Amino acid sequence: MFSAKFRHRSVENVRWHVDRMREFGKRDVRFITPTSLSYGADGEEPNLAAVEELLASCKEGIGPDGRVFFGSFPSEIRPEHMSVDALRLVKRYCANDNLIVGAQSGSEEVLDRAKRGHDVESVRRAVRLGIAEGFRINVDMIFGMPGEGPEDVEASMRLAEELAGLGARIHSHVFMPLPGTPWRDAPAGDVDPETIRAVSRLAQQGALYGHWQKQREHASRLAAAAQEYPRPGRSRTLLPQVDPAP
Repeated sequence: MFSAKFRHRSVENVRWHVDRMREFGKRDVRFITPTSLSYGADGEEPNLAAVEELLASCKEGIGPDGRVFFGSFPSEIRPEHMSVDALRLVKRYCANDNLIVGAQSGSEEVLDRAKRGHDVESVRRAVRLGIAEGFRINVDMIFGMPGEGPEDVEASMRLAEELAGLGARIHSHVFMPLPGTPWRDAPAGDVDPETIRAVSRLAQQGALYGHWQKQREHASRLAAAAQEYPRPGRSRTLLPQVDPAP
């Protein structure tokens, strides 16, 4: 929460909690992480042996009447981590038939500015792999990112429509300047009328869902709070430089 270094609970620690859950009659084990396949990894590449050790222990601990969920909300998968081996690992030990893939944008420039560490093609590849392995794929997309221009929004909508055509569902969000993040001091995200119409069309087709309308309200309140209560010292926020309109 407070540094750029991942800190994961050990398998023994997680298993202790799973055992206590089973004692109290709980049946479902879920994980909270923005990058589930990073568990146990020292670098950027997944350590599938560590992931398997974790999942196998949890499945054993929760027992035959329990369920393990991994890679579904709230433990999404980074698109570049998606592989056939990883997907079959999830299928072997877990109960979920859907996965969340964190795409965030269909614009290469926005992904670069946000330092996402993946490109648009890796999102397409992840969706195709997941569907081919029998999973229902949900793709997180965020509209109103800092510095996002009309061409970036258009690229995101094109990607959303393309992925929906493959069989994925789009989980839509509006950018919120969350405290503790590099973009905490950014303006609230917003969605232009044309994008709202395009998003609504996908929603009517059953290809898109999400609470993006409520998030617009939350984003405005967060931005107002950031202005009213600025962080002491020099801000670490790295906002993209946008040329003023002529």
